[in-house]
Amino acid sequence: MNKDYMTIGTARDLKNAKDRAFFRFLEILPGFLSWTTLVVAILACWLKPYFAAIFIIFFVLYWFFRTIYFSFHLRATYQKTEKQKKVDWLGKLNQLPTKSISPCLKPSVETWKDVYHLIVLPMYDESLVILRETLKAIEKSDYPKDKMIIVLGCEQRAGEKPLETAKKIQQEFGKKFFKFLITQHPADLVGEIAGKGSNDAWTSRKAKELIIDPLKIPYENVIVSSFDADTVVFPKYFSCLTWHYLTCEKPLNSSFQPIPLFLNNMMEAPFISRIFSFSASFWQMMCQERPEKLHSFSSHSMGFKQLVDVDFRQANIISDDSRIFWQCFLEYDGDYRTIPLYYPISMDANLAKTFLRTLKNIYKQQKRWAYGVGDFAYFVFGSTKNKKVPFFKKLNFAFIMLEGHWSWATTPIMIFLLGWLPIILGGEQFSQTLIAYNLPFFVRNILTLAMFGLISSAYLSILMLPTSPFGDKKQISKRQYPILVLQWLLLPMIMVIFTALPALDAQMRWMLGKYMGFWVTEKSRKK
Repeated sequence: MNKDYMTIGTARDLKNAKDRAFFRFLEILPGFLSWTTLVVAILACWLKPYFAAIFIIFFVLYWFFRTIYFSFHLRATYQKTEKQKKVDWLGKLNQLPTKSISPCLKPSVETWKDVYHLIVLPMYDESLVILRETLKAIEKSDYPKDKMIIVLGCEQRAGEKPLETAKKIQQEFGKKFFKFLITQHPADLVGEIAGKGSNDAWTSRKAKELIIDPLKIPYENVIVSSFDADTVVFPKYFSCLTWHYLTCEKPLNSSFQPIPLFLNNMMEAPFISRIFSFSASFWQMMCQERPEKLHSFSSHSMGFKQLVDVDFRQANIISDDSRIFWQCFLEYDGDYRTIPLYYPISMDANLAKTFLRTLKNIYKQQKRWAYGVGDFAYFVFGSTKNKKVPFFKKLNFAFIMLEGHWSWATTPIMIFLLGWLPIILGGEQFSQTLIAYNLPFFVRNILTLAMFGLISSAYLSILMLPTSPFGDKKQISKRQYPILVLQWLLLPMIMVIFTALPALDAQMRWMLGKYMGFWVTEKSRKK
């Protein structure tokens, strides 16, 4: 089967006019739906205020019950995660009989000691302090270091400083692992968008050419973990990952997703950054409870064989962490999944040198994440070309993606702003009706009830914060705890400005064909 569609980044990559027009339609559709929803809602508040008020009541109720549903998932995931952290995964591996190893991996894998970990760390201008903490955590993990291959992927366009930093890290940690490789991703390669994805692809290929192939290590024996440079693993991550890889039904048709916690510099970050960091972590925790909807995000792991099968990562897209999942999904004709590990890793919260710069970076980061709406066009277009993917799987994932990005861009605005618009725009006749009188009180009361969900979030954030991946206690004074709780009261206002607006911005870029380049998140530490 011709699989040229696997390499598409945007509509302009297609030569066939009919295909290009269809792909452009798919790029436009999510943003069109979001903007149409908001415009129609505002017009309805003006022209049909009674019907708009009824819709808003049902809409707010729907999201209230959905919030309760999500809160149960969040609590369940937290409890499972705490249990997973206490499991002796290395002990379970030692007790793992050969017959329990997935048949897909035999005969190359006879025991867990045959499994190597390729740890890819693309870097741009991260400091020596950040990289040292990342490598120190890997060194302290319980998996044998003689089965670990570390690759630092520098960017040529970042100059010589990252290469110098990487060499210092190699001098400090190089001899502690099986292999330690430094690569330098060339600038301005044809067909690439400079960013993490293209660096990842280059780095992984070099690891294959210089280490894995010369040593004749079977691809099935290698698990590759693509980490951000600030990723700090918890001590049992690799043993937990190895156990799941060896025992799941189809390890060569699976990605493995830990829970990203943005805790490394949490107490140094301003309150808005903390809220978004916890919100992103909580969302990923809830997604672990819905594996049928889960796809790879940020730092994740997968079999090296899958990377080779799809010719590594896409080099011409921004949302590389999720795109590799959809690429594998299409490569294996829909027989691909993401397995939740219920085990955490830790990364940095958004922190710049000034508060205003941090706010700007939060907006940019949210927009870059929301730019992943481009996966909808890629997946739907690819699904029409690959007839082997089951129809209902195509329909299910297409709906999940479209509804998810539509909600991302519209829900905060619909809930927190439209509840009062029918009264403002509906005219004097509507304002005198009973429903007009009760609408603001109803919306306010529902949102007040929803605040209990925020209390639950605040409580979990306190539970998660005191202990670092190293087991050290973070220094948190008693005076900081009220702030950590009260900061959540600002979430409704922040959601509109730093969630809905960046999502609408990203969707507008796809609508207008003004495609983004990769923006590197600034990493800053005060300590």
